[in-house]
Amino acid sequence: MAAPRTQEAAPGGEEDGDRDRGGAGLVSSEDSKDCILDALSLPDSPGGSRSLEEAPAVPCVFCEEHFPVAQQDQLLKHMIIEHKVVIADVKLVADFPRYILYWRKRFSEQPVTDFCSVIRINSTAPPEEQDHYFLLCDVLPEDRVLREELQRRKLTAILEQQQREREDTSFRGACMFCNEEFSGNRSVLLNHMSREHAFNIGLPDNIVNCREFLRTLQRKLDNLQCLYCEKTFRDKNTLRDHMRKKQHRRINPRNREYDQFYVINYLELGKSWEEVQLEDDRELLDHQEEDWSGWEELPVSTVCLFCDTRAEAIEKLCAHMEEAHEFDLPKIKSELGLNFYQQVKLVNFIRRQVHQSRCYGCRAKFASRAALRAHLEDAGHASLLPAMDAWDQPQL
Repeated sequence: MAAPRTQEAAPGGEEDGDRDRGGAGLVSSEDSKDCILDALSLPDSPGGSRSLEEAPAVPCVFCEEHFPVAQQDQLLKHMIIEHKVVIADVKLVADFPRYILYWRKRFSEQPVTDFCSVIRINSTAPPEEQDHYFLLCDVLPEDRVLREELQRRKLTAILEQQQREREDTSFRGACMFCNEEFSGNRSVLLNHMSREHAFNIGLPDNIVNCREFLRTLQRKLDNLQCLYCEKTFRDKNTLRDHMRKKQHRRINPRNREYDQFYVINYLELGKSWEEVQLEDDRELLDHQEEDWSGWEELPVSTVCLFCDTRAEAIEKLCAHMEEAHEFDLPKIKSELGLNFYQQVKLVNFIRRQVHQSRCYGCRAKFASRAALRAHLEDAGHASLLPAMDAWDQPQL
């Protein structure tokens, strides 16, 4: 159905005052309360049980027009032109197809003016020259709850996928620079490219959907495109020499296409890793006690930094590491005043050193992880941390 004309649906309520109230008059207080307390009934993806990436199309919220998932902008343009509906901050919606399907159902049940602010365009012009648009945004409590629920589901799915990749031993892939083939865990290939070719895309535990990430990078190289400056060259030898001489064996940090492959980009709604890094650390320090609380809620287990012991609660794992390895993480966190992201970087640093059978305290290299654990226990180096600038790095 088409969006109702404002003159018919909301007489006397769509003047410029709607904008001045910032959408406060969207729904009654009783309706808003019901929307928050009731569990959201999220629809399936447009393709039924298939993943959203495989979904054929997303419908308009008002009519039977459908648009491919990849053509989200065309759908938004259609809704503005044909139905005068604008969705605010679309980039912050974690699951756009389900978001659209949810509001398609709600708009079929109640008038659009029950949910949207009405914005008058050319309000000083004669009535016949005026126009009205409907703004759907998270000022509406129901919309805000919907966005938060979609974000929570997305984060849960991403963390589950990350855990599967961490434990997967069926990975097979070839190095993009020397074509040597690797099998087992993805970390073998990533560590090889970092160690042998100085190509570091981050620690394996920080990456999700690794196979697709590597395919994306390989496709760019096959198209003779530099991964960092993104210039195109005439042949592979010229590209290889360029990336080596210019030290361009890294990805372009300004290319937002890569954000989807780093878990940090899913942790906070609407924030990229760069925005998180720029946050005021003092604000984060005010919430230190909340930093690790979310670990208990995740439906995945966490692995000890030094051995294969697992625990679903971070407190149990910390108690194990203190008792078995003399590594007191809560004490280190308190003494160094670490915020959440510094804690993550420290943990990633230690995991990497242990994976390489290297003592992070004295830098000694050992033949196996078992030998390293014996050294850490005998020398008491588990609690011997290097200076912060050795591990407090953006890539960690």
